[in-house]
Amino acid sequence: MTEKLSETSAAENEVTEVTEPQEPEASPQGIIAPSSDWSNPLRDPRDRRLPRIAGPSGLVIFGVTGDLSRKKLMPAVYDLANRGLLPPGFSLVGFARRDWEDQDFAQVVHDAVREYARTEFREEVWQQLAEGMRFVPGDFDDDDAFKQLRSSIEELDASRGTSGNYAFYLSVPPKFFPKVVQQLKKHGLAGAPEGSWRRAVIEKPFGHDLRSAEELNRIVHDVFEPDQVFRIDHYLGKETVQNILALRFANQMFEPIWNRSYVDHVQITMAEDIGIGGRAGYYDGIGSARDVIQNHLLQLMALTAMEEPASFDAASLLMEKLKVLKAVKLPGDLGKHTVRAQYAAAWQGGEKVRGYLEEDGIDPASMTDTYAAIKLNVDNRRWAGVPFYLRTGKRLGRRVTEIAVVFQRAPHSPFDSTATEELGQNAIVIRVQPDEGMTVRFGSKVPGTSMEIRDVTMDFAYGESFTESSPEAYERLILDVLLGDANLFPRHQEVEESWRILDPIEEYWATHGRPAQYTSGSWGPEEADEMLARDGRSWRRP
Repeated sequence: MTEKLSETSAAENEVTEVTEPQEPEASPQGIIAPSSDWSNPLRDPRDRRLPRIAGPSGLVIFGVTGDLSRKKLMPAVYDLANRGLLPPGFSLVGFARRDWEDQDFAQVVHDAVREYARTEFREEVWQQLAEGMRFVPGDFDDDDAFKQLRSSIEELDASRGTSGNYAFYLSVPPKFFPKVVQQLKKHGLAGAPEGSWRRAVIEKPFGHDLRSAEELNRIVHDVFEPDQVFRIDHYLGKETVQNILALRFANQMFEPIWNRSYVDHVQITMAEDIGIGGRAGYYDGIGSARDVIQNHLLQLMALTAMEEPASFDAASLLMEKLKVLKAVKLPGDLGKHTVRAQYAAAWQGGEKVRGYLEEDGIDPASMTDTYAAIKLNVDNRRWAGVPFYLRTGKRLGRRVTEIAVVFQRAPHSPFDSTATEELGQNAIVIRVQPDEGMTVRFGSKVPGTSMEIRDVTMDFAYGESFTESSPEAYERLILDVLLGDANLFPRHQEVEESWRILDPIEEYWATHGRPAQYTSGSWGPEEADEMLARDGRSWRRP
């Protein structure tokens, strides 16, 4: 299932047959056994009872003092170790502009793990991890710092047995991506010793338009081969997103109606109930469409609309997602079928909140969107005539991400309209967050002597159906990087196709007046409701 992207020997990831699953014990090599809950969702696909365990390796995090590293990356590394999925000599190197020693860095990781890790804290796991932690102080243009980084890696190869296998995680603002990768090349860190691998992990946003994305791809690929580059879209690491493929292709009941003959339209929503917080420096000038639609929502759309791949390796998934993105057509009138807006001051959740233009660090004349909604068409045989509506925004009614496949109404109803309520349309709703699961909406008879039909829902929730705990998205993605499994990582072709879709919309908005306004705590501007009303439809209320 996985595409092997490294030269790591097969023996490093070899899984031996066992007669019955059992909790492993500490090995002679010193691997710490996972916690007593051995119901592990990160399993080797060749044997569902066994976990996928990374071979000898280390992780270097640039920008290790940032929120992403503290709240997500370092806790995810600990959780992987606590589940027995990292090798005993796994090493973690932090690189940042701080005057720290190794022990100071270890304390920062310790505090982050204590506060944000999913799994219980175990001293023996922590001690084994801490022994492999190093810190390198310096700026990204500091040659001496990168020389020290190389020395630290060579020392860890000797003392921890990392075998020269390292992933470089760029948890830094996009403007620093070129400098970091060029420094890695200059100091001989990008090229792996014979029999080893090196990989680069890059966070979004990957460019701010098509031209910048193409230039960044050129710079990165001048240092790393395409199959060494892992672009993180953390949504693709979520269990519910991966379940889209299982829902469609592992079940006979859905795929026959997953097409234009039965589907009326599709709505994909990512709503947040918070404002920009302290992210003015990052957010202003980028906005909701670039921050969310270009990556998260177009990826969800591609997974929803794609054809069945020949296999579930990275190349096959890329091929089918690209077909969808290349088939996307923008509506002729962008003024009627796209909306951008900014949240306004209001009472939300019992407190007075400021509007976007009143937030600290925001220019009162800013044109940046905090809400975006667009209509797209997929011009192929399966989806011709079925609109896809994508929307995202901050300070909306509640935090929710979902994909709603809304079906056409029954062509004929034999029931007396006076004896039934106004029925909605059947829908399959995939909830990505926060209550992961799926809802099916359909009409059912109300108990009684008359024929009264009412909309009901049938719910599936991950937390109620499985005893296995779901890994946090970064936990799954970091493990996949170490294993060289690229299935859940967008390739540069997908990134560029996504910008080709969004660029004309952004260019139109830049020359057509100011963004609309919407009340904080609402579900967006009136213009967004009008956009769907023109098509005889309305937004779902999640």
